Amino acid sequence: MTLLETERVAVSTRRLGTVPRRRGRRAAGYLFVAGYALLLLAFGVFPTAYSLYLAMTNDRGQFTGLNQFVRVAQDYRFVPAFTHMLVYLVLWLVTLVVLVVLVTVVLRSRVRPGTSALFRFLYYIPGALAGVASVLVWLFMLDPDLSPVSWLLDALGMHTFAAVLAPGNLPLVLMLIAFWTGAGGWIVVMYGALNNIPDEVLEAARMDGAGPWRTAWHIQIPMIRQWIVYMTIMAFATGTQLFVEPQLLQTASLGRVSPTWSPNQLAYVYAFQQGDFNGAAAISFCLLVVGLLAAGLLVARSNLFTLDEK
Repeated sequence: MTLLETERVAVSTRRLGTVPRRRGRRAAGYLFVAGYALLLLAFGVFPTAYSLYLAMTNDRGQFTGLNQFVRVAQDYRFVPAFTHMLVYLVLWLVTLVVLVVLVTVVLRSRVRPGTSALFRFLYYIPGALAGVASVLVWLFMLDPDLSPVSWLLDALGMHTFAAVLAPGNLPLVLMLIAFWTGAGGWIVVMYGALNNIPDEVLEAARMDGAGPWRTAWHIQIPMIRQWIVYMTIMAFATGTQLFVEPQLLQTASLGRVSPTWSPNQLAYVYAFQQGDFNGAAAISFCLLVVGLLAAGLLVARSNLFTLDEK
């Protein structure tokens, strides 16, 4: 056998050896994804399909087209509920994106590496609390008779708990609760994204005379833009599901907060107080459409899933 033939046999042997490895890796990948796919079908796809079925039929199972959507849209509580949610979302998303990115950039550039882990842990602590627990903490903070910052509430003209929970203040109150609970986890995520920026890039910016803020604005923030968009999509999806916080505030305020303040609360009233599951499904599907449209717009405008060319 010539040397050339020997090399060909060796190459063929190596190729045959890689086939079982690739098949094994592929099978492991399918097995790894199978658990998520089953849960997605069981708790995502099937409930959504059933919700759409309820929204398109009446309580006797008869197909009614868009009649359920028209009926709930004509409810006097429908437009205020969605308006409250949109005002809250604007406050929540703007505050979250601006402050999380600002705090993360400062933490990355100003804090020494040895103490950054401590700061990230401190930021994450509020997010470890359940949503119900965080609302209870904020009920204590917002009561002028009990709050350690009652002087601030008095300076803002909020001398009673009822004044704090006035309808015009609720979006701000709920935004504070959501930010205190969720911002810390996103600071940790964004800090990790900033750490993926090569030091050579930052060093080149410094050599070109860029200061900390110019480096952040022109280098760091553009390079983590996809993470910021991802955070915005997830925060938007969470914000549209607003239920626990206004529901607990409504209970604690003895009815001063509307029981249909958010769309989810309105759907809850339809389903469990009026027994109208078809109307509740229509409201829920409207929320789903709003979330999908917003996510699709952000993904399309940001190229979120575009792979970087090497």
